[in-house]
This record gives sequence, structure tokens and C-alpha cells, in this order.
Amino acid sequence: MKEKSQDIDNFFQTTRTDLEKMIMSTISDKNISSLLTGGKRLRPLLSQLTFKACSQVKENSTKYQKSLEVAVCIELIHTASLVHDYIIDKRKKRRPSFQIKGGIDAAILLVHKILAVGFGIALRHGAEFAKLYVDTWDEILTGELKKLETNKKTTKKSFSERYSNIIDHRLPALFSSSCKAGAMEADMSGEILNVFAEYGREIGLAHQLAIDLADFKKGKIKNKQLKILIDALKNKYKKYLKEGDVKKLFIREIKKHVKNAEVLSKHQKIPSSPYKNLLGDAPIYIINERLKPIKISV
Repeated sequence: MKEKSQDIDNFFQTTRTDLEKMIMSTISDKNISSLLTGGKRLRPLLSQLTFKACSQVKENSTKYQKSLEVAVCIELIHTASLVHDYIIDKRKKRRPSFQIKGGIDAAILLVHKILAVGFGIALRHGAEFAKLYVDTWDEILTGELKKLETNKKTTKKSFSERYSNIIDHRLPALFSSSCKAGAMEADMSGEILNVFAEYGREIGLAHQLAIDLADFKKGKIKNKQLKILIDALKNKYKKYLKEGDVKKLFIREIKKHVKNAEVLSKHQKIPSSPYKNLLGDAPIYIINERLKPIKISV
């Protein structure tokens, strides 16, 4: 596993260097650039891995640079969604901090500008990609609206259903679209696009659960959705686990989604190449990196 981790880590490090250069050359607005500073770039990096796996290392320099444009587009959507999160949740740490410096009104307007810049990039890559861009943002917003709705209601039954919808629409949606976008940029079509969309969604679900586990371990159980998720997991696995063993509940569920992504990475429609192997290594690597601060691995 150590050697595999080094391989995927090397790919992400090298690709991130190229991505940062593309961000600097593509984004001229200083306010947007400031919001793009920092972050792990997981979604655009997964998009690039998917692109490489589909192109089989046959792309030329021009095609590769265009794929990096797509990765920038993905990071713009992610950043816009973060601004919304921090305004709605009244967070004051981590990126982005524009709403603190410029005020909420200016932050909301900047979100629109970010989305406009991203849509301009999307249009340069064709109508199909532009539609994916719009559909992804719509799905993210659907999750945000469901989150607001959930915070106003208290019935346990409806909570369980809504939490599932919320996490599936928000964070996993962009992971899914990122992987699909990479395949599209490599001129893939048909069933393989669905394979990569599901691959990304499974990683996104595992990643969201890892975030929730980290919050639980840090004592940040103030979020209604997290409490309901824990209850749902307990009900699902109560015959296997002792009451209150929340850590094992999370890990069991995370492993399930990681395994689903690994199986999808081996799909026969994905061309054989070293990058196909990295697709299989990426899910567990991403999740373990996310859990490293709380000293847990899956």
C-alpha cells in the first residue's frame, strides 16, 4: 500500500503544480484569485486523473492544457459553494474569508461572478460540458436548500430521509461531475461517462462521511444532520456493533463506499493503462489523507 500511495501522491503533486499555473494564468480577478488560494484541489485532481485514464497518455500538450482549464472550472464551482456554506453556517475559519473582509453582500455578488467566469470556461469546451456545469450547480443548490429546510424541522423520520438527500446532492455531486468532466474532455461518451460519474460519487460519499467522522472525533456534534446520520448508522448496523460505537459505524460505511469506487475503477470500459491502476488507488488514499489529522485510517 505504501508504494501505491507514493504513486498516487506523486501524480497529485505533479498535477497540482500544473493546475496552480493554469489558475494563475486563467483567473485575473484579484478577489476570485484570493478565494482560490489554498485547498487540497481534490475535485480537479480527480478530474485530471480521469482524463489521463481515458486518454491513455496519448494526449498532446494542447489537449492537456485544455483539460487543466476544465479542472479550473471545477475548482471555481467548489469555491462558490464554499462561500455559500460559510455564509449560511456563519463560519469564520478556513477559506474562503471574503465574506469577513468584504461583507456578506459583496460575498454573494462575488459568488455570481465566480460562476460567470466558470461558465465562460465551460462554454469554450462545448454545449455538453456547459450543461454539465449548470446541472452540477443546480444539484449543489438543491442540497443547500434541503439543508436549510432540514434545519427548520424536527421530526426524526423526515430527518433521516433528508440527510441522505443532502449529502448526496452537495459534496458527492461535485466529485461525480469532476470525474465525468475529465472523461468528457478525453472524448469519452456513452456508458463510460456513467461509470466515472458513479466512481466520483462513491468517493464523494466516503469523503463526506470522513468529514463527519472527523467532526465527531473533535467533539463538533452540534449539527442536526450529523446526529441523525449517527442514529441512522446505528440502526443499520445495530446487530453487529455495541451501542454507542460510533467510530466503527462510520468506518464501516466509509469502507463500503471506498470499495464501491475501487470496483468501478476496474470497469472493462476503462482502457488499461498505469492511470487505470491509480484510479483504484485513489479512493483509499484520499480518505486516509482526510482522516490523518484524527489518526484514523481505513
